[in-house]
Amino acid sequence: MTGIREKTILSISVFSFFFAAILIAGSLIKGDSLYVDLSNIFAPPGAGHIFGTDWVGRDMLIRTVKGLSLSMKIGLLCSVSSSLIAMVLGVAAPLLGGKVDIFISWLIDFVLSIPHTLAIILISIACGGGLQGIVIGVTATHWTSLTRVIRAEVMQIREAEYTKISRRFGKGNLFIAKEHVLPHIIPQLVIGTVLIFPHAILHEASVTFLGFGLPAHEPAIGVILSESMKYLTSGKWWLAFFPGISLIAVSMMVNSIGKNIERLIDPKTAYR
Repeated sequence: MTGIREKTILSISVFSFFFAAILIAGSLIKGDSLYVDLSNIFAPPGAGHIFGTDWVGRDMLIRTVKGLSLSMKIGLLCSVSSSLIAMVLGVAAPLLGGKVDIFISWLIDFVLSIPHTLAIILISIACGGGLQGIVIGVTATHWTSLTRVIRAEVMQIREAEYTKISRRFGKGNLFIAKEHVLPHIIPQLVIGTVLIFPHAILHEASVTFLGFGLPAHEPAIGVILSESMKYLTSGKWWLAFFPGISLIAVSMMVNSIGKNIERLIDPKTAYR
């Protein structure tokens, strides 16, 4: 009988395969694949075009895969960048202590007090918009929760006997962070990075949808959804349905990967 560990590993493998397949497929799609065919505009979903076509005859399946791939790349970049910030601040706060810990705690509360979407829009505008603005905006607002988790973990490690012995032997904060702290926080860092991704990709899509993210010529999901709004009232439901449901499916898939990795790492559930 298959246990939780085997099912979890299988689930992670399947979802990771689909994730990689979308990234690779989207990267292989070139600009000339999204050709305009004015003789086939607004074709409903069917055998020739599974997701239908848009207002200039472009295949919506190709556009969706290309848009998902672009949004996923941005989500990956933002989640990794946010995790690096969380790691640095989460380790520095307890080890340095004093005013540094107070300032970092205040900074976390300050960032959390501002709605993410509003903060991303303001930061994106301040940074000139486009890809650079949206990446900086999403990165700057998604490190807080993971920082708190890492900070709490490091505070426990700081009070451990082996850490106190290292200090008695004259070891500094850099040695303690490298030898004692980082090996212990890697699981939290990996899980946190994966769980940040769905938030990052959804916030990127929502801000782009509102017109403050990626420019209109980019084939991102937010752009596709924004363009489709003007045609929904005329019954062209597939223009928004398939890109939207695909974005939600990818977010849920990555969130499931994160939860399964957490279950796999947890000693209470890993060997059931």
